[in-house]
Amino acid sequence: MRVLGMMSGTSADGIDVALVRISGAPPAISAKFEGHHHVRFPAQVREAILRLANGAPTTTAEISQLNFLLGEEFARAAITACKKWQIPLRQISLIGSHGQTIFHQGVAAGFLGRRIASTLQIGEPSIIAERTGVVTIGDFRPADMAAGGQGAPLVPFVDYLLYRDARIGRVALNVGGIANLTVIPAGAGPGQLFAFDIGPGNMVIDAIVEIATRGRSHYDRDARFAIRGKLIPALLSTLSREPYLRKRPPKTAGREQFGRAYAEKILARGKQHRASTEDLVRTATVFTSLSIADALRRFVLPRTRVDELIVAGGGARNPLLMAQLAAGLPEIEIVPASEFGVPAEAKEAFAFAVLAYEAYYGRANTLPSATGARHPAVMGKLVRGRAR
Repeated sequence: MRVLGMMSGTSADGIDVALVRISGAPPAISAKFEGHHHVRFPAQVREAILRLANGAPTTTAEISQLNFLLGEEFARAAITACKKWQIPLRQISLIGSHGQTIFHQGVAAGFLGRRIASTLQIGEPSIIAERTGVVTIGDFRPADMAAGGQGAPLVPFVDYLLYRDARIGRVALNVGGIANLTVIPAGAGPGQLFAFDIGPGNMVIDAIVEIATRGRSHYDRDARFAIRGKLIPALLSTLSREPYLRKRPPKTAGREQFGRAYAEKILARGKQHRASTEDLVRTATVFTSLSIADALRRFVLPRTRVDELIVAGGGARNPLLMAQLAAGLPEIEIVPASEFGVPAEAKEAFAFAVLAYEAYYGRANTLPSATGARHPAVMGKLVRGRAR
C-alpha cells in the first residue's frame, strides 16, 4: 500500500503529510518513507485552534464548525501533497489522520459524580475521505483510553518497528510541543518497551516568543532569541520544581499543563527578574533540555542501558536545545532520526500512516507498556467516503 499519514501537533503550526509505502505484517512489516510535505494553517485557523486548546470559553457550535473546517484543511493538505509529488490520488490506498488535539486528559478526574478520562481530536475524517476519495482512518486515541490507557504516547508502536536492535539500547525522543520518549532496550520484545511524555518540548518556548512578539514570531528559529539571552538561575530553579516532572510514568501531558497559561506565569516571573524576552527564551530552552536529561536519569537509566538517543521533532532543529542535551548526557550518542530514513519533521506523520495500515487490517496498533492500557487495542475509526 501507498499510505498518507497526516499529523498536526500541539504547536498547531500546520499539517505534516508523509507518504509511506507499507507491506507485510508485524514483526516483518516494511515501511519505506517516500516523501514529506508541510502545509501551514491560515492564521485565523491557528488562532482558533490555540484558543480552544488553551481552554478559552467556546461553544458547541464553534467546536463543531472547527471540526469540519479542519477536515477541509487536512483534505487540502493531502491533495496538495500528492500534486507536489505528482502522484494521482487513485494511487493512494489509505490515509491515516491524527487530527488536531484540542483537549486531552489521560488520567481520570471527577465529572458529574464519575471519574472520567477523555480526549478530543478534531479534523473530521469523513470530509477527508469524501474530498480525496481515499479510505481514511482517524480518531485514534479513544480506543486506547477505553481500554484503560492514557491515549498517549502512540508513536512507540512505530518506534519499535524502526529502531529495535539486538545489541543496541535506544531511546527515541520526539521534541514537538510536548517532549516524549520511547525506551527500546537491546533485544527487547514489544512488552519490554516503555514510554511517556516528559513535559514541555517546544510549547513553552514557542508561547513565550509568540506572546512577547505579539504574534510576529511563532517560534525561536535557530535559537536566535535564546542565543542572545542570559540564563536566569532563580527562574530555572523554580521551573525545575514543576511537580509533573517528578511524577512516575506512565504519564501524559499537553496544553492543560504547559500551555499559554504556563507561559504567561513565566513572563510574569520574568518581570520580577527584569528579564528580557531573550533571557526568558534562553531559560525556557535550558529548562526543556534539562527536563529531558533529568527524565532519562530519573526514570530510564536506572532500568536499562541506553547507547543512542534518536531525536525527532521540531526541537531537533534548535541548536541550543540540542547542545544543552548533549552536554547533559555525555555518555549517550545523540543521533538524528533522519539517519534512519525518516526526516525528523516527518516522523509523527509517518507513524500515523503505519498505525492506519495496521488498523485497516484489524490488527492491534497500541503498546500497553507505553500507554498503561489493560490490553492492546485496534485504534482508529474507518471512513470509506465516496465510492471510486
